[in-house]
Amino acid sequence: MDIETFREYCLSLNGAAEGMKWEHLCFMIEEKIFVLISLEDHHLALKCNPEDFDELAARQGIQQAAHFARRQWISVDHLEVMSDQELKNRIAESRKLVLSKLTKKLQQKYNEQL
Repeated sequence: MDIETFREYCLSLNGAAEGMKWEHLCFMIEEKIFVLISLEDHHLALKCNPEDFDELAARQGIQQAAHFARRQWISVDHLEVMSDQELKNRIAESRKLVLSKLTKKLQQKYNEQL
């Protein structure tokens, strides 16, 4: 997946917005980051289900994301570490996990618009 396809996919998710933080392109829902990517080397970080963390972190090119919640965020060396479909699924899951931490009212707002 190239960076433009990555960006288009992230923005296609309901409620997604983009911004810049820490010199990285971030995708957020209600100002809460669900994925961020370096524009230089396409290194990215996204939230994962804690039950999947060990399996993911054991793979080549994936590890615990520095400065993020332990065993809840992974760092991926570049966009080619995962297939396009797996990456899309992981991004959607990250958004869903972040959304689940928002208020019930906000969750309902985005669930109604699916």
